Amino acid sequence: MRLTAALLLLLALPLAAEPYYPPAGQWATAAPASLNVDEQKLADAVAYAIASENPASKDQAIVQATTFGAREPYDQIIGPMGVRAAANGLIIYRGKVIAQWGEVDSVDMTHSIAKTFLTTVTGLAWQRGLIRDLQDRVGPYMPHGVALYQGEHNSQIRWDHLLRQTSDWQGTLWGKPDWADRPEGKTPADWPNRPLRTPGSHYKYNDVRINLLALSTLYVWRKPLPEVLNEQIMQPIGASSTWRWYGYDNSWIELDGQRVQSVSGGGHWGGGIFINAWDLARFGYLFLRDGQWQGQQLVSRDWIRLASTGGVNPEYGFANWFLNPGRKALPSAPESAITFQGAGRNIIYLDREHDLLMVARWIGNGDELNQLVAKVLAALPQ
Repeated sequence: MRLTAALLLLLALPLAAEPYYPPAGQWATAAPASLNVDEQKLADAVAYAIASENPASKDQAIVQATTFGAREPYDQIIGPMGVRAAANGLIIYRGKVIAQWGEVDSVDMTHSIAKTFLTTVTGLAWQRGLIRDLQDRVGPYMPHGVALYQGEHNSQIRWDHLLRQTSDWQGTLWGKPDWADRPEGKTPADWPNRPLRTPGSHYKYNDVRINLLALSTLYVWRKPLPEVLNEQIMQPIGASSTWRWYGYDNSWIELDGQRVQSVSGGGHWGGGIFINAWDLARFGYLFLRDGQWQGQQLVSRDWIRLASTGGVNPEYGFANWFLNPGRKALPSAPESAITFQGAGRNIIYLDREHDLLMVARWIGNGDELNQLVAKVLAALPQ
């Protein structure tokens, strides 16, 4: 059999190196110069991240009381809160740690990055076939006696709507009415009478509805979501044993005869995921590697494609996948860059174009992230 010249050339090429995956408890480092990274510019970027720490109180209960609590009714904290560390983070380039700063081992609230963990667990149910189609209405998946999706309005809600924060669900969950989260209207009297939008037609960031997704996903899995996350994601990627995922004091249900807590998708009223920077980096690195970890496809590529596709809000995929179309959100980053974001400000930055992952915790809420990205990219080989 004769081989073509093109095939002979292909056979002569060296095999592409397998991506590096950090073993549990360690992550390989590389001297910046060994990867042609400008050491001084990288040091400048780290110094900027440290200097750009969010000036708000480190006590997250005080932050809650002076931000959301100052603007919203039903602001009582009903889940764990914490006192955070100072600014900290990691920069991982081509799989290796090239910079770190601050207390990267500190287990702190991660606020709305918990939403990305939540939608991932919902995605695992979809991969397994527990959710057959994201365009299915959610109501029929609920067990007998659970009246979360009754009525002309709420019965229209589909899984995709919950994932994209377009459900416009109306109701009260764990003592928090939907309208009380980022209330709409000119006066407080207007808030309970907010306009109703057809599910799927209007984007609204709303933690009550995210907590509804958590409860609905719990009913589908029929087991605690932290247990699902630990078994199917966190253990395979070598995460530590220090992270925890909390719900609220009153978010306990009886599930198949067992008392189970429905977790929250953020820290708006306390709770959510408490985690360190290393474990956030592992979670982000899983998606930087298209859902694979050491030959295992933990998260479906189809799920990642859906999660990273904008909807009614083109800058928002599934919660909490923040996208960068037109480079409006992050002018310094590629259009393909993705961030998982939480208040405070907690950031996982994914940049496949540069094979770059960054965790930045407690950075300022303004243009600081964009400026940090610009400084880090300037240090990479041009």
